[in-house]
Amino acid sequence: MSLFDTLGRNLLFTFDPETAHGLSIRALRCGVPLPGRAVSSPRLRVSLCGLDFPNPLGMAAGYDKNGEVPDALLRLGFGFAEIGTVTPLAQSGNPKPRIFRLTEDEAVINRLGFNNEGHERCEQRLAARAGRPGIVGVNIGANKDSADRIGDYELGVKRFARHASYLTVNISSPNTPGLRNMQARESLAELLSRVMAARDAEAARLGRKTPIFLKIAPDLHEADLEDIAAEVVEKGVEGIIVSNTTISRPHLASSQRNETGGLSGKPLFARSTIVLAKMRRLLGPDVAIIGVGGVNSSDTALEKIRAGADLVQLYTGMIYAGPTMPARIVEGMARFAEAEGISSLSEIRGARLAHWADRTLD
Repeated sequence: MSLFDTLGRNLLFTFDPETAHGLSIRALRCGVPLPGRAVSSPRLRVSLCGLDFPNPLGMAAGYDKNGEVPDALLRLGFGFAEIGTVTPLAQSGNPKPRIFRLTEDEAVINRLGFNNEGHERCEQRLAARAGRPGIVGVNIGANKDSADRIGDYELGVKRFARHASYLTVNISSPNTPGLRNMQARESLAELLSRVMAARDAEAARLGRKTPIFLKIAPDLHEADLEDIAAEVVEKGVEGIIVSNTTISRPHLASSQRNETGGLSGKPLFARSTIVLAKMRRLLGPDVAIIGVGGVNSSDTALEKIRAGADLVQLYTGMIYAGPTMPARIVEGMARFAEAEGISSLSEIRGARLAHWADRTLD
């Protein structure tokens, strides 16, 4: 970590996690200058789902819930940014406190519950950035009290297809009761059928097809993964994001390890990478996969790619390593590609697939 990152982290850690998060958003919105910029290398470019990513590192959903700072995130060095989760109606989420730092574990537990300002406010911000460069995805969800959750996802597609580089269907948060049940095959089949129909209707109107990604949980069994893969292929979904936070608590040292909610950060790396590799094996080479969970260095980002990912995302790692982390990771990946003499990181995709896919899900 640079001195800038260390001082910034020490300052933010004097505040409770949710206040610190809000301050970081405000700082990016105000254009606080940051040292250094990410390198640009043709070896890191990724063409996927009709999109050209300058590098494979993205900011995961959950940080910029309301689409306030996607361009500032891109300036940090990310090759793409995903905003949300956004629900049709604004909702406050679960009672506070609802974010807990597990500093000894370089992890976070959250039980936010899709707190966001709703479709209308987010769409206004995205409309205002129309014409700007950069890949910005929109992660869509359902309101907690919705009478038709699938309908909420259809509304998200209709609202954001024109603004988003891609759309992520998030049915894997553990903090909205019953949401993960939508990963069961019968429910998933209906969800994906309706979402893809809504996307195709928007594509006919807009003249371009917005790729759809499905974000899944790491807390799944082998049979669940097989069902999900079958539905993704059958419905023609362009990609999958592996994974959301976990409800498991693997060997944690922090006194706050028993707080309810989803665990993210370093302890999630192994399980999320196993699920990623298993999904790559099930899906074959043509479905796009974004790997997320425990990415905190160029080594962990590269290992996700070796396990079968096309792109990677992070969030929690930056809480502990600071805002120059994305640029440092991108630089590390560029150095690796140059040292190995490879023209594209796609050349190492799946190089350690068996190492991860053969492992059991505890």
